Amino acid sequence: MSIYTLLPFIVLIGAMFLMTRSAKKKQQAAAQMRNEMQAGTGVRTIGGMFATVKEIHEETVLLEVAPGVHAIYAKNAIGAVLADEEYNRILDGADPVHGDEPVVPDDASSLTGGTAGEATETADEGDKIDLGKAETPAAEPAEDKPAAAEAKDTKAAEDAKDTVKADADTAKDDKKSGDDEAK
Repeated sequence: MSIYTLLPFIVLIGAMFLMTRSAKKKQQAAAQMRNEMQAGTGVRTIGGMFATVKEIHEETVLLEVAPGVHAIYAKNAIGAVLADEEYNRILDGADPVHGDEPVVPDDASSLTGGTAGEATETADEGDKIDLGKAETPAAEPAEDKPAAAEAKDTKAAEDAKDTVKADADTAKDDKKSGDDEAK
């Protein structure tokens, strides 16, 4: 046998070895996390329920899922042990406020520069809000493009129309010839 016939098998065995090795590492990390669990810490079960650890036994854990409500779970059912700060944030239902992210207001008062009450007062007075639009004269000369550039744009547009029309005619002829062949 040559090396070229054995090469695919060697690569396959190597890939299987690497995959099982990473899976073992994940299992060891999960087991270590479950073993380091202490009474009073917050956990998330594999079902997505958040609870507080009350007692730890050899194979089971007593969790408080609500005040005064206790349940016994297998240690393998613990998906993650949460940090106290994160667990409290989840229980309180508060989203973390990041100082570097801009705060989006609930109303449009920040767009006008005043509060919502001031915006209503100005609307009641009949004042117009300047939206930054300037009136343009109706007959404004078009001096942006030279005449040669406009002629080139017009010619290019006409060529494009001719090309589209030729393509449509070709497609129509192909369809007709296809219908004739089918009969």
